[in-house]
Amino acid sequence: MKKMNLLLLAVFVAITVNAQTTKWDFDAVHSSVNFSIEHIVISEVSGQFKKFEGSVFSDKEDFSDAKINFVISANSINTDNEMRDNHLKGSDFFDAEKFPMITFKSSSFKKVKDKNYQLTGEFTMHGVTKIITLDVIYGGNVVDTYKNTKAGFKITGTLSRKDYGLTWSKTMESGGLMVGDDVSFTCRIELAKAK
Repeated sequence: MKKMNLLLLAVFVAITVNAQTTKWDFDAVHSSVNFSIEHIVISEVSGQFKKFEGSVFSDKEDFSDAKINFVISANSINTDNEMRDNHLKGSDFFDAEKFPMITFKSSSFKKVKDKNYQLTGEFTMHGVTKIITLDVIYGGNVVDTYKNTKAGFKITGTLSRKDYGLTWSKTMESGGLMVGDDVSFTCRIELAKAK
């Protein structure tokens, strides 16, 4: 009886471990990670992260069983202004030398309606980890001209930079802050099924 129980336990563990066996890689050439933040109250500054990578494991066509890991290089921030980028990489903001990576690890990917999903997981930035939920539009999948199976997603969200210890700003003479608190971001992601 004990042997049978051990055998059943071993089978259960094997099934659980291999629940998602289909790997999808991020196609960085056809993906982007963009953000914007309020500047001097009246406008916004936008930028992007140039270096990121990750993987998705999902066997279901609608990706509802997806397990997602995503890593962004904080040092790859680019706002088309070298002086501003160096400031953002420094200790006033990302402190990229001390905290080089921004990471996300999913806990659920739930279908809301049609192509609309909600993605929840652990987001870590500047040494602080919090649970966040993001809005996702799943664009579907297709086989490209090179016989690669691709899947497309648009991910949007907003977070407070101060929640992650990025508190630097200056008060202007008018009383408003030079840099806003909320950061809005849009990730356009194309995945390629691993062969």
